[in-house]
Amino acid sequence: QVQLIESGGGLVQTGGSLRLSCAVSGRTEGLPAMGWFRRTPGKAREFVAAITWSHGSTYYADSAKGRFTISRDNAKNLVFLQMNNLKPEDTAVYYCAAGIGVWYSVNYEYWGQGTQVTVSS
Repeated sequence: QVQLIESGGGLVQTGGSLRLSCAVSGRTEGLPAMGWFRRTPGKAREFVAAITWSHGSTYYADSAKGRFTISRDNAKNLVFLQMNNLKPEDTAVYYCAAGIGVWYSVNYEYWGQGTQVTVSS
């Protein structure tokens, strides 16, 4: 069993920054990818970024490129999402996930409870 606990969400003004953290516990063998997704009311869950534990390869949605940075600390089993130049359209609940794939939520087996990010205009 794998547990994921997100933290770091909050309220920020347009142009501000937030750093989300995801604490990972349990057996992650066979789950090479860690991803961040987000969801707003009435919309499907949206891929934001992903990283692999082994090589640190990173993947970003177009909306995140140039503004968000995903990183990991293998020793501490932590995954981060640094979000800069935030926009109101980034407002969502952000979820951390562990899985075998990168881009699609169906490839992620374990999910955190989510952390709210609100960007005021």
